[in-house]
Parts: sequence; C-alpha cells; structure tokens
Amino acid sequence: MKKLMILICTASVLTACQKKNADIEISPEDLHAVVDKVTDIMIHDIFSPPVASRIFVYPNIAAYEIMAQTNPKYKSLAGQVTALTPVPVLDTVAGINPTLAAIIAHMDISKQLIFSEDKFEVLQDSLYQKWEDINPDQFEASKIYGLSVSSHIKEWMDKDNYKQTRTMPKFTVDTDDPTRWQPTPPAYMDGIEPHWSKIRPLFLDSAAQFKPIPPPPFSMDEGSDFYKELKEVYDIGNEITAKGDDSEEIQIAKFWDCNPYVSVTRGHLMFATKKITPGAHWIGITKIASRMTNSDFDDTVFAYTKTSLALFDAFISCWDEKYRSNLIRPETLINQHMDDSWTPILQTPPFPEYTSGHSVVSGAAGIALTSIFGDDFAFDDDTELRYGLPIRSFQSFNQAADEAAISRMYGGIHYRAAVEVGVGQGRKVGALLLDKLEMTTHEDRVATTK
Repeated sequence: MKKLMILICTASVLTACQKKNADIEISPEDLHAVVDKVTDIMIHDIFSPPVASRIFVYPNIAAYEIMAQTNPKYKSLAGQVTALTPVPVLDTVAGINPTLAAIIAHMDISKQLIFSEDKFEVLQDSLYQKWEDINPDQFEASKIYGLSVSSHIKEWMDKDNYKQTRTMPKFTVDTDDPTRWQPTPPAYMDGIEPHWSKIRPLFLDSAAQFKPIPPPPFSMDEGSDFYKELKEVYDIGNEITAKGDDSEEIQIAKFWDCNPYVSVTRGHLMFATKKITPGAHWIGITKIASRMTNSDFDDTVFAYTKTSLALFDAFISCWDEKYRSNLIRPETLINQHMDDSWTPILQTPPFPEYTSGHSVVSGAAGIALTSIFGDDFAFDDDTELRYGLPIRSFQSFNQAADEAAISRMYGGIHYRAAVEVGVGQGRKVGALLLDKLEMTTHEDRVATTK
C-alpha cells in the first residue's frame, strides 16, 4: 500500500510538471479579443479615422512578420512594404512559441499607439499571467523575442512622418472663398489631419498616385452640375426625413455613420457620443469573415494585416485629395442658399468634402477582403449591434462597400461625385495592394476596379 501511494504521488507530480510545461496555445479568439480591446479604447480616446488606421496596421504587421517566418504559405512584407527591413530571425530551437510571440508583439505596439494604456494593461496583464502559469520558460522566451520584433517595427514606424505632422500648423479656413470648406455645426471643429498626405504610404508610390478627377466646378447656377448635386442632397434629405427613422435610407445612413466626432447639444451642455471609425467597422467585418471560415490564428493575422494595409493607404490617398480640392460641404451651402433650418441626417464630419472618406476606404477594404475570402461571400454584419444598430446582411464585400458609399448621400454629408468617384478611388488602391504585395504563395488576385 505504501509503494502504491508513492507511485500515485510521483505520477501526480509528473502530471503537474507536464501541465506546467505544456505548450501555450493561442487561438484566433485571443487575437480578436486584443483587437476588440484596442478598438474600444480608440473609441474612448476619440482618435480620428486616419489615425485609427495607423493604430490598426502596425501591430498587425508585427504579428504577421513573426507568423510568416514559420508558415510557408505566407511571405514576409520586408522589401515589399515601404522601408520595412526584415525583423529579427526567429530561433525555433530557443523555445519560442511563434503565435505567442506574435500576439505579444501585437499588444506591445498597440499599447504604445493608444492614449489610455492603463485600460489596455488590464487585458495584457491578465493574459501574461495566464500564459506564464502554463509554461514560464516558453512565455519568457516568446516575450523576449516578441518584444524584439515590436522594437524593430516601432523604429520603422517612427519614421513615417506621423510625429512631424503633430507639430504642423492647423488648417487655415478661407472664409472669403465661397467654394472652400468651412467648419460645420454644432461644434465647428477645425479641419482634422490636414497634413495626413505627408504620412509615408505603405505600398502606394505617393499620396497622389490615384489622384481623382476634380469635382464638378463650383457654381450656384441652377443649371450647373454642381448645383444639381447640391439640390439632390437637399431633396434626398427631405424625402427620407419625411419617411421617418424606420426608412431603409436612414437605417443605412446610421449603420455606416462611424463618426467619432458626433457632438450633442442639450441646453447649455455639449458632449460627444463615441462611435467606431470607418476603418474599425471594416476591421469588424474582417473578424466576422475570419470566424465564419473558421480561420486559424495565422490566417486571421493575414486577414487583419491585409485589410489594415488597404485601409491605411486608402486614408492617405483620400486625405491627399480632401485638402487639395478643399470643397465646401452640402450642409453649409444648403443653409446659406436654400434652407437655413435644414440639417443632414448625419452630423457632418470636420474635414473637406471631396472625396468621401468612407467611400474610399470601403472600396479598398472590399477589394482586400474579396481577395482573401472570395466574391459572393455572404455575411451578416453585426459590427454596429453593440452601438444599438441592427444587423445588416450583404452578399459580398463589394456590395457592402457600395452601401457604405451611398450612405453618405443618404446622410446628407456628401455629394454624388464624392461617393461615386471615392469608391472607385478606393478600389484602385485595393487593386494596387493585390498587384504590388505578394503575401501568399497561392493567392488568387482579384484586381478589379469596377
């Protein structure tokens, strides 16, 4: 009996040791949780849409560059993406867990890019403790390597001109020119990110590579193309307002609003309602598609990275045109010349009109996601459910992009040209991504500019 008890105790100790030194398993849901947390903090910190795209892309690239070293299906972005050099080599005999190192690098860069680091550290610390309890040696080796990669990516990231644009002058409003953008109610905010075209693109040759055709020439002549587009915005707004909040057009407008700068005035009190950015909405769609296809960790990292690359350069392309054409918003002209009490369905964002930012980035994201998951990929978009908006269903990513674009007209914040030219501009950005970056060994290229 005594020998039996000794054997049982010995077996228990060995089992405990084996469990303590088991491989740390990182699932796609762990990555989704990290991305969701970053998104929540970005909403809290109120980052502009262009800056939000930067917060998404660099952590994803760090994770991707680690993953691509051990998965023969994927190719490094070093030498393909502007100025990116190879990250430190992963030593497989050093006890490093590649997926663990990838998510650690992702978290480390994410934490640097947000303001409320303490909110992110709650999740990070809990995950660190869990992983260390499972296998302390593997955790430590993976952490050291993951942080070395994040340090490499940070050094590259810090040369993208972002810091320099923080010290550049505010946008100057030309109040003497009736064609130029002016701040809009209720907050009358300054123009957001007027120098974003100076940010280093990741795969575009330059910010102006897909410079769109100019908008219709400004004219308040009732027979002009410009006036017709202005009148169209006014008429659509009145028509759908008369239908009520349950109308399809209003539902579409609100679903794709994604304006982090909405101000609400009640009496003498003004406060902001916090929402996700357009890029965050498409990152949410990436999560939905990854889950629907049961994508593993590596495939999920790939999907997030490719989509965020498209979003990042799409914002650079769009903002380059916004502050070039510097076109006045419909709300301003309608209030001046047609109806001083008219308000759009959506609150006008604080930057020039042409081209539509949501149209451009949606066009680019739709192309990127189609190249990963295929055309005619039907999905239910529940991204806005947490913000009180119902699920909308789509038959493809490009259909969703088209709806996102037209939502800006329904919302009363863009003319038709900004929407139609904008989504085409974004699709050109997405097509270039497919043509220029070779990320997989078997990638089907869907370089459409429809």
